[in-house]
Amino acid sequence: MKKYFILYKPFLLFLGTFFLTYIVLTFLYQQYLNGFQENEMDSITRMVSDNTQWVMQLFNNQSYIEESATHPYMKLFYDGKYVARIVEGCNAISVIILFVSFVVAFSGKLKTTLLFIFGGSLLIYVLNVLRIAALSSLIFYFPKQEPFLHGVLFPLYIYGVVFMLWLIWVRNFSRYASKDTK
Repeated sequence: MKKYFILYKPFLLFLGTFFLTYIVLTFLYQQYLNGFQENEMDSITRMVSDNTQWVMQLFNNQSYIEESATHPYMKLFYDGKYVARIVEGCNAISVIILFVSFVVAFSGKLKTTLLFIFGGSLLIYVLNVLRIAALSSLIFYFPKQEPFLHGVLFPLYIYGVVFMLWLIWVRNFSRYASKDTK
């Protein structure tokens, strides 16, 4: 048994670090969410909604958001028509937690790791806002395609970005990055 532990130590350390980071960050995020009343919207989702409204108004000044009076979500209107709602799950925090957990599990130098986490999280946030804006306008023009757009295309987009960031991290900055200078 000891032989296998030694043989698979890097993999087991990766798994342990990944899951520990993921569990701790998820717990902290849940504690943050628990600080809000049942029908109160959290500040991160509100900020994502405000940023999405700003982006949409660059292209269509009839686009706006409106807070639901009875539920914790924002109604998103495109060209004056209600097309979507922005809920807590739309704020990409769970995606950012997944991204951070992976980078920490493959950590490199502390400064590089922290800068990559900050830059990657910011990129995911910005691309998520653009994703919501694009999704809303596409739903306006192609309402019958909403299940495909929301359920397939845009998750593929956001997780594809995270995967590319992971590849960049592992190949260039992690402690496992190749030291070859071609």
